[in-house]
Amino acid sequence: MERILVTGSAGHLGEALVRVLSAQGRDVLGLDVAASPFTSVVGSVADRDVVRSALRGVTAVLHPATLHKPHVGSHTRQDFVDTNVTCTLTLLEESVAAGVGSFVFTSTTSAFGRALSGWVTEDVVPLPRNIYGVTKTAAENLCELVHRDHGLPVVVLRTSRFFPEADDRDEVRTAYEDANLKANEYLYRRADLQDIVDAHVLAMEQAPEIGFDRMIVSATTPFRHEHLARLRTEAPSVVAELFPEQPDVYARRGWRMFDEVDRVYVNDHARSVLGWRPRYDFAHVLAAVRAGEDFRSPLAVGAKGYHDEPTGVYTVR
Repeated sequence: MERILVTGSAGHLGEALVRVLSAQGRDVLGLDVAASPFTSVVGSVADRDVVRSALRGVTAVLHPATLHKPHVGSHTRQDFVDTNVTCTLTLLEESVAAGVGSFVFTSTTSAFGRALSGWVTEDVVPLPRNIYGVTKTAAENLCELVHRDHGLPVVVLRTSRFFPEADDRDEVRTAYEDANLKANEYLYRRADLQDIVDAHVLAMEQAPEIGFDRMIVSATTPFRHEHLARLRTEAPSVVAELFPEQPDVYARRGWRMFDEVDRVYVNDHARSVLGWRPRYDFAHVLAAVRAGEDFRSPLAVGAKGYHDEPTGVYTVR
């Protein structure tokens, strides 16, 4: 009988996974250090006894629990290693021991780091720029190692931006209304939470046949490789050519397009292998804005914050 363990069930993605899988009638267990309506087991993935107990009868594991980029300023490098690397290794090893048949690890496009420019596919070699990227890349490699050594089917999903919070760069928040900023990002570096959940479910179901793979999960870009040079110098013109109605729709909202797009996340591999069909792309966003509607999915609304005490865009411990 199927039973699914979701880590980080009090977070954005973890909660969304529990909600969707439960609505599908599946047996789901949420694990998190924080209590929530979607957390069945309050405990840490760092605690091997907690993990071992939670994995009893589990056939599939979805592992989005992590320290994120907003934690870089409030947590030590050791915190990141403990949570993102050691906890992942514990979960992998205990999954092997429990006979789990499918494991999905949530990684990030931030793993690419200093390699983030141009046409970004799975073939681009990561060059992490901070401890977040370093530890997520290390955890990816542990996933591959455990698959190779023990046969655990693992799919690594490198997700692009999906957080509802405002951008952490002061100059960007000053220059663009938040909805304008996020709408622009759907062209090349953002995904809706619903689409990310769908990719996780497909990866979980297909991991036994896949064995091991890494996939970029981002909204389908309208750009082509030949657009790259012009995107660096005349991005508004490229977008207007692809979407002739965009300048007028944006003008009515007082919005503007980015002057430059320096990289494009390409989701071809995930769509090809998983049969994943993300619904929330820039065409959808533009149609929703034109109609005066929210372009986010119902699953995506609501910010959670990253720490307990509010101190600005993000919060600090």
